[in-house]
Amino acid sequence: MKQVAQNYKSGELAVLDVPPPTCAPGGVLVRSLYSLISTGTELMKVGEAKLSMLGKARARPDQVKKVLDSVAQQGALNTYKKVMNKLDSYTPLGYSLCGVVVEVGAGAEEFSVGQLVAAAGNEFALHAEYNWVPVNLCVPVPDGVPPEQAAFSTVGAIAMHGVRQSEVQLGDTAVVIGLGLVGQLVVRLLVAAGVRVFGIDTVEDRCRMAEKAGALHCSSADEAGIAVLERSLLEASNGLGADHILLAAGGHTNGPVETAARLARDRARVVDIGKTKLDLPWNAYYDKELDVRFSRSYGPGRYDDRYELEGIDYPAGYVRWTERRNLECFIDLIAREQIDVGSLVARVFPIADATEVYQQLSSGAFQGVGFLFEYPKPEPQGEGEPAATRGPGASTTGQGVAASTTTRRREPAGKPAHAGAARLGFVGAGNYASSMLLPHLHKNEDVALAHVATNKSLSAANAQRRFGFEQISTDAQAVLDDESLDAIFVVTRHSTHTDLACKALETGKAVFVEKPLALNDEDLDRIVATVEQTGNDRLMVGFNRRFAPLLTDLRERFGTPGGGSSLRYLVNAGRLDPSSWYLDQDKEGSRFGGEGGHFIDTVSWWLDSPPTEVYAVPGPDAGDVIVSLRFANGSAATISYVGGGNSRFPKETLDITGGGRNGRLDNFQSASVWAGRKPSTRKARGTDKGQRVELERFVQAVKSGGPMPIPFDSLVATTRATIAVDRSLASGKAEQILPPSHRPGQGTI
Repeated sequence: MKQVAQNYKSGELAVLDVPPPTCAPGGVLVRSLYSLISTGTELMKVGEAKLSMLGKARARPDQVKKVLDSVAQQGALNTYKKVMNKLDSYTPLGYSLCGVVVEVGAGAEEFSVGQLVAAAGNEFALHAEYNWVPVNLCVPVPDGVPPEQAAFSTVGAIAMHGVRQSEVQLGDTAVVIGLGLVGQLVVRLLVAAGVRVFGIDTVEDRCRMAEKAGALHCSSADEAGIAVLERSLLEASNGLGADHILLAAGGHTNGPVETAARLARDRARVVDIGKTKLDLPWNAYYDKELDVRFSRSYGPGRYDDRYELEGIDYPAGYVRWTERRNLECFIDLIAREQIDVGSLVARVFPIADATEVYQQLSSGAFQGVGFLFEYPKPEPQGEGEPAATRGPGASTTGQGVAASTTTRRREPAGKPAHAGAARLGFVGAGNYASSMLLPHLHKNEDVALAHVATNKSLSAANAQRRFGFEQISTDAQAVLDDESLDAIFVVTRHSTHTDLACKALETGKAVFVEKPLALNDEDLDRIVATVEQTGNDRLMVGFNRRFAPLLTDLRERFGTPGGGSSLRYLVNAGRLDPSSWYLDQDKEGSRFGGEGGHFIDTVSWWLDSPPTEVYAVPGPDAGDVIVSLRFANGSAATISYVGGGNSRFPKETLDITGGGRNGRLDNFQSASVWAGRKPSTRKARGTDKGQRVELERFVQAVKSGGPMPIPFDSLVATTRATIAVDRSLASGKAEQILPPSHRPGQGTI
């Protein structure tokens, strides 16, 4: 299918051929008819992408701070790789469309195939021929509403939420500053609500457009224009001024905020809808005691994954106007002809011309505010879907939905597979896989990157463009069914690991699973049962730290202590971003449950002994945990996993004591041994946590048929101990770790 995308690093805009998304539960697959170009938000993104790296940094100072913190913890090289991985990737554009339902997922049965719908969301209602949309971001379009007008629904919901935030009443007076796409819709909604409306914009045609829609007077943003508007406003309001100021302007000038204070009456409301500079002039806002409010996107539910992704609605008695209800309301206003958006449509372009369209819009060549992309109707083939999206080995689902696999490559293409190279398939290619795993594998002459499947079409396209995958897909089953593969990597969200690992093991191939292997004992039992039933124990978990060169060197220099040892591992984990999926503990498990296996595996490997007992207590902040472990050889370890430390303090420090010696690892950057009168210290140039060696060992095992780099029993023991941490937190007691059954020919650790 065709999809519009932009590379934020280079600024390149492109219309890509990518596999369409599959229809997941909780939503519907929609074939786009029209999608609306947001001339504000999208052109701002397009403009930022064309800036230099310094310009991008100035535009996003919040991201610069995160980068500096990451350098302090993870080193400059690793931080650079992660940043470049994010920047040098195609990202989607678009968030408002109208289309036809072609497949209905489980839990979305309120919709039906063939139904006309409006859809929202900058991850779901994209400029693409097909989109999967969750139920709470999708609404039916009533009969009689033209689809090109229904495509305005999301931007209409943004304007509507801004109007609701102002709490306008009949007879009120409002000034809309900024008469672009959102501002024009705000004017129409205010007029429909019985409000006397005035407007300000730098473009004369927009002022006249707003007046045709019912605004009493609109003028330019210069001093002369504002003075004329102010006189008209005072006359209409009996000398009071505006009851409401709605800021729908963008840019980096403080003019809109200062103008708002000038035109507002005493104790008026100022609502910020657009992304504008907000250096509030204190005296002006204090003297009038102005009420400043923000309008967050489409309304309540926005940025709440439980609402948007899981379909959990807010009761109307508590939240009357959610984002979905705003969408429905706006569509209803169009259907009842109480708001006119047809007059806003300036031009309609075929999606194939998107690159040139954005260039012309950025240059100001097109007049107007409403621009739409139109999508071609599918040419019948098989069950009625476009032939262009079908590729070798492509699959169909539901009502003959477009194929989810394609073999089309984008430059630069990957190297050809060498004879005898291990053919690898990936399920998932997110930031970790793309920055820490795939670059090493791409350079390995013994590897052929054969197939990748991701939930999002552009993620698969990005992986192919950067690493040369032969085949890309949006269906994990396509990778599982690929008989040409020698090994399958599972690099997805934690809750999916067990199911995908079991299915991958059942294929008889070698399997690499990023940690954690399982989130609870029941899931781990499934893994063990699958290994026993299939006889396939060729499983690897991404416990990479035991392969870190500086740490393995430290262990060799430290030597065998000759008795019980004591280890202390401090993990300065830092605070999670509020939007992180790690915080969805009900679905993805605890934070330690997701990451703790790394540290338990490291201390188990150092001691060459399995853990036998776990006792855990909570730390001072949510998610913090202090874990005490006992091992079969009599050693002990403490892992302090805390998030409240300084972001510039090293992320990981490991101290070892035993046999008259001490060892210390400082964040994989330096390692010291105290065995005599002076410490012996070695330093690394970068922060190497072992991924390269880990992958080399795994590929070697896949090619040779030799044992996996970490014995299966060790993987089970580490995972059991990690799971036991949550049990111990709940019980307040020490939890015993049942020893895994010994498998012939394999060690314990």
